[in-house]
Amino acid sequence: MATMTDKEREIEAVLEKIRPALAIDEGNIVLNKIEDGTVYLELVGTCVHCPISDMTMKDTVVLAIKQLVPWAKTVMIGQSKFDLQK
Repeated sequence: MATMTDKEREIEAVLEKIRPALAIDEGNIVLNKIEDGTVYLELVGTCVHCPISDMTMKDTVVLAIKQLVPWAKTVMIGQSKFDLQK
């Protein structure tokens, strides 16, 4: 298993705060990679087909990362891109 970088640990700490809410509906979110200030995430479980996943991601995940991880410029969740510089 690969060792996590400091940036990966920062993102995982934010995701750990969000995961319990997703787990209630048998969903989860995973960190795929971090590259040039862009955080790549993926929804798994029931979150993949949830009709309000875009709202959840923008209102919860993206907001949390924006507030807690100042170096993150963009969040990509599956095919959705959320620019944090706005």
